[in-house]
Amino acid sequence: MRKALFATVVVLGMFLAVQVAAGVMGFRYIGAGVAATNTITVQGHGEMLAVPDIATFTYSVVSLKATPEAAQSDAAAKQNATGDYLKAAGVDKKDIQTSGYSVQPRYEYQQIVCIAYPCPGGKQVLKGYEVRQTTTVKVRDTAKAGDLLAGVGGKGVTEVSGLNFTFDDPTAVQAQARGKAIADAKAKADLLAKQLGVTLVRVVSFSENGTMPGPRPMMYGVAAAEPKTVAPDISVGQNTLVNDVSVTYEIR
Repeated sequence: MRKALFATVVVLGMFLAVQVAAGVMGFRYIGAGVAATNTITVQGHGEMLAVPDIATFTYSVVSLKATPEAAQSDAAAKQNATGDYLKAAGVDKKDIQTSGYSVQPRYEYQQIVCIAYPCPGGKQVLKGYEVRQTTTVKVRDTAKAGDLLAGVGGKGVTEVSGLNFTFDDPTAVQAQARGKAIADAKAKADLLAKQLGVTLVRVVSFSENGTMPGPRPMMYGVAAAEPKTVAPDISVGQNTLVNDVSVTYEIR
């Protein structure tokens, strides 16, 4: 009888130990999500300079004819000639994208000669139909940007604008800027903790705001009747990628 009672007590003790351990683990798990009450928040700033690896610009072909069909046909011929030139110059077809297309009637205001009072008003007279097709080009060889700007001007292009240098994939440079910002925040947190006489425990929140300011887009105009355009001297320069972070640390 004593042996049976002893065995029962041992089994019951083991069961209670398991339940207590499970309860402690559950408490730790539930408590892990409780917001820390003692915290400090610091901001960090990081910047990275890098040479852009692509250039983008837009151009438009514009045609004004008596009928929509004639205007569309003329604009298509100019667009096809420009597209063929770009492809022959090494621009991939996937990097040439139509970003706008419109067909609109164009009127001009004609003032009637006044020969008697009261003078009659003027009137709107249909001048024709204008077709405008805008295309965005991505140039992966930035050294060719100036030649391409000049080249499209000789293919019937009316407007060229918005030359902008940027990154095809800025992820790597942004990561470096973020790393600098986090290191800056950690240094500030260490100094602040030392001044306050506390210890940093862990990061309890993090947020970031990454931006990529760079040179302003260059505006470049081409006259439609210009037979030959001199290639402009284009400087790629560097773009600055900025990352700002806010880090909150638990302290004790």
